Amino acid sequence: MDHLYSYVTMDDEFEKLVIRMNPPRVSVDNKSSRTATLIKVDSANKRGSLLEVVQVLNDMDLIIRRAYISSDGEWFMDVFHVTDQHGNKLSEDGVAERIQQSLGPRARSFRSLRRSVGVQAAPEHTTIELTGRDRPGLLSEVFAVLTDLKCNVVAAEVWTHNSRMASVVYITSEATGLPIDDPDTLAKIKKLLLYVLKSNRDKQAANTAVSVGSTHKERRLHQMMYADRDYDMNDTESGSNDRCKPLVTVDNCSDKGYTVVNLRCPDRPKLLFDTVCTLTDMQYVVYHATVIAEGPEANQEYYMRHMDGNPISSEAERQRVINCLEAAIKRRTSEGISLELCCEDRVGLLSDATRIFRENGLSVTRAEVTTRGSQAVNVFYVIDSSGNPVKSETIEAVRKEIGLTILRVKDEAYSKSPPQESGKFSLGMEIEVVASN
Repeated sequence: MDHLYSYVTMDDEFEKLVIRMNPPRVSVDNKSSRTATLIKVDSANKRGSLLEVVQVLNDMDLIIRRAYISSDGEWFMDVFHVTDQHGNKLSEDGVAERIQQSLGPRARSFRSLRRSVGVQAAPEHTTIELTGRDRPGLLSEVFAVLTDLKCNVVAAEVWTHNSRMASVVYITSEATGLPIDDPDTLAKIKKLLLYVLKSNRDKQAANTAVSVGSTHKERRLHQMMYADRDYDMNDTESGSNDRCKPLVTVDNCSDKGYTVVNLRCPDRPKLLFDTVCTLTDMQYVVYHATVIAEGPEANQEYYMRHMDGNPISSEAERQRVINCLEAAIKRRTSEGISLELCCEDRVGLLSDATRIFRENGLSVTRAEVTTRGSQAVNVFYVIDSSGNPVKSETIEAVRKEIGLTILRVKDEAYSKSPPQESGKFSLGMEIEVVASN
């Protein structure tokens, strides 16, 4: 075992030396294309390089229209055609420096999978990770527990898929505004949240773990749901929306020794990140890839092998890749009506808002919680908890219950006139309702 550790350490040090001797070269080209900015990346090859580059583009909210990837051997070269969220070319080249930093010798490597319920301390906040069986009102109960324990939620992201839920929640102490690092307090938080997650139908929700280190939030959500095997269950969504179901094929290219994955589905932001993230966490290495997403539909083609250098060798493995890629695409697909809450942040805000959703028969399918200075910007995707389309009367009831000053409904089916009075309870916020595509 000591000899194995020595070899691994030597390999890591050699890889760092190669990167230092051959630092990544990133160029930003605004002249070659009339419609997009070309970002070209050349670097010494190392495991995860493709994911690191795509993650940087993802974090900068760039839209990838085309991508050409080649990393066969000791060097990789990627070309991305990108625009901003409005379809415009980039006006600044800060992206080059960010990609170079992510691929440099000091870049932090990604962490491995961790188990389903964890709490960790970080410099600015404490991170809570939760997975379990989804049910109406679950998010409301989670936020209520955190409020009772005097925790302030500064950010969070929640995904649901195939009746499973995964969330990453960042909290601080209400009293100090600092991370919570007291072992007794952390143990109490874990115990109570674990109690909320437990159900008679699902023993998986009883797993607990204390997290170590940190990982990119969206990648962590993919890892958590993958570890929870959300891909290995009956897809309750497929029957109602077959038109949006991704088409994934997996075949072997015997003469070249690759497995070829072709994927076609409706395009959306961050789609490439979701697929590359999944293949990386499944221990596959992408050698060549072509991505075209210049219309309503995205086409992705990957030539890949397992980390051991072999292509897919069984029908069971082939089907597992298909199931996992389908799940990765659907996890982020927004189901329901999008509610955006913008107001002055305060402790208990999320608990109050999600309680009102629950009391009016709404279930949250996805959530993004952020804090910008003193302002809370929270987005919830909600459906009727009984499985029926959300009625405009329900939106009105939520609106009156919260006491909104502004309520914009962009979908005509839900358009209503603003209320004339604030109702019995006010969160002191503005809410925007946008129908998801």
